[in-house]
Amino acid sequence: MNIGIDSVKKDLEELSDPLKAKILQRFFKTGKGQYGEGDIFLGIQVPISRKIARKYSSLKVDDVISLLKSPVHEERLVALFIIVNQFEKGNEKIKENIFKKYLENTRYINNWDLVDLSADRIVGDYLYEKPRDILYILARSANLWERRIAVMATFNFIKKGSFEDTLKISSMLLNDSHDLIQKAVGWMLREVGKRCSKEVLEEFLKSNYKKMPRTMLRYAIEKFPKELRQNYLKVEI
Repeated sequence: MNIGIDSVKKDLEELSDPLKAKILQRFFKTGKGQYGEGDIFLGIQVPISRKIARKYSSLKVDDVISLLKSPVHEERLVALFIIVNQFEKGNEKIKENIFKKYLENTRYINNWDLVDLSADRIVGDYLYEKPRDILYILARSANLWERRIAVMATFNFIKKGSFEDTLKISSMLLNDSHDLIQKAVGWMLREVGKRCSKEVLEEFLKSNYKKMPRTMLRYAIEKFPKELRQNYLKVEI
């Protein structure tokens, strides 16, 4: 028995809300054949999960990874909040260890919120001043969540004024059929325009908007003036 993990699970179970759990299971598409098929929810709001994570911030990394393997969504979310916090406060050795364990366990980082709340803060941050080859491997993955990790990790770079990898990975994912990838790519492209250079975004769009999935395009141009958005959306695709 692992007292630390069992305590986390007990705390979360005591805070569970069956009615909210049903709502979250629909929202996160847990039905048969959907992207979150089989995921189990307790019905706990994110701020509460963050509070639990702070309570158990000193949990050993290997124990946190064990918690990450849980079938319960909020338990996986708390595990990710804990290792994000440990990563941000850790030295280079700790960061490297967490980075490696994160990539070794991507099959458990298997919903969009889990990816979006951790990928840029661990993978993106660790790779910022290092070779980024792994992102291109992830972008080619058959695993939906690894592809989303690849593009979402670049959010860290965008925040620091670097957009080249975002554009390259966006080009790789331009024809991805899954709407969760289309939304992520469109979102990151929009952030390039917002935080780095609107001109760079428009240049990318001029070369690619005719072949972009409509969902991706809509996300990318969301902050454009209405008339300019309409001009982009007039094209037959």
